[in-house]
Amino acid sequence: MADCIFCRIVKGELPAQIVYETESVIAFRDLHAQAPTHVLVIPRRHIATLNDLMPEDASLMGEMVLAAQAVAHQEGIADQGYRTIMNCNLAGGQTVYHIHLHVLGGRQMTWPPG
Repeated sequence: MADCIFCRIVKGELPAQIVYETESVIAFRDLHAQAPTHVLVIPRRHIATLNDLMPEDASLMGEMVLAAQAVAHQEGIADQGYRTIMNCNLAGGQTVYHIHLHVLGGRQMTWPPG
């Protein structure tokens, strides 16, 4: 997707503070951080929403979760605790239509999230 901001980050066309990457996923700091640690884990391949996932994407989703775990350890928030969130479509709070897993920590999270 030529106009997708996350695809442009993956291609190196836009700057991002990358904190973790593999062949399939990349993780970078959110520009609009909602917690002291706020990292986005995205697949390198464009998938617009959770509704667009296919059964063959199961391992990719697992890799995204393992990347979130690795980021939490790397950022020093794993033992204290952290939150992971994926939003889907407008009412779910999705603002960039390229699936992404938020990793938030460094403060006490509240419930409900809002």
